[in-house]
Amino acid sequence: MFPRLKSFAKHSKAVRSVLNWMTQVADPVRAVWGICAYPRFVVDWFRYSRMPNAEPMRLADAFPQLHDRRPTTPIDAHYFHVNGWAMRRIVSTRPRFHVDVGSEAIFANLLGGVVPVMFLDYRPLEARLPGLICLGGDLLRLPFMDRSLSSVSCLHVIEHIGLGRYGDALDPAGTRKATRELARVLGPGGNLFLAAPVGKPRLCFNAHRIHSAQEIPEMVPELELVEFSGVHDGGRYVEQVELSAFQNSEYACGFFWFQRPQDFPSGGVA
Repeated sequence: MFPRLKSFAKHSKAVRSVLNWMTQVADPVRAVWGICAYPRFVVDWFRYSRMPNAEPMRLADAFPQLHDRRPTTPIDAHYFHVNGWAMRRIVSTRPRFHVDVGSEAIFANLLGGVVPVMFLDYRPLEARLPGLICLGGDLLRLPFMDRSLSSVSCLHVIEHIGLGRYGDALDPAGTRKATRELARVLGPGGNLFLAAPVGKPRLCFNAHRIHSAQEIPEMVPELELVEFSGVHDGGRYVEQVELSAFQNSEYACGFFWFQRPQDFPSGGVA
């Protein structure tokens, strides 16, 4: 029943809309799945308790986990693939120092084990680790000089800016301003790794915006697009595709590798 319900919710806009409102206080699909799994938990409890050398079992110590018995390991396809995509490319460019703005904290932590990383987030990350510097800051006012950074990432972040979701000020131009600010601090020859939902343009207030893949490069015309990859609606990961690859998608994710051209002195060879 649960897989059919999940599939129906995924393809029915009306059901998906209702779930989007309800899951902030209670997830009905997860609740039904949990209730159906309790009998199996009880059976396993008694089976285990009767096994030779089984530890003492007390009800007060019970900690039911009812959602993990799955045929495959569940992932969020967007974050799973974009974190791997960005890390591989950042490491391959061998920057001496990297700045990440608002991506998943685990991404900054892992990357900091390979490259010195400064992680900046509107909600400061309270962590101290070798190779990782954590700062609080606003993506619309980055604390860096113009064209001063050689390696920057911002993964699955710009689509939230200006919607108030994280306590930031409301601003319909939030995504465009954030993207422009990232371009402002990128130095000549520098690399910007950017990711955002792409597909049929719309606002899903106050979660995120979805832009067409073509819109993102238009926000930073002074940068060159080195690579466009991404994840389709169904979670399929693809590399080196055309910007039109996700134009009919509902909620795909586009991965953009931008680079600022080198500045050459007058008479130099471009």
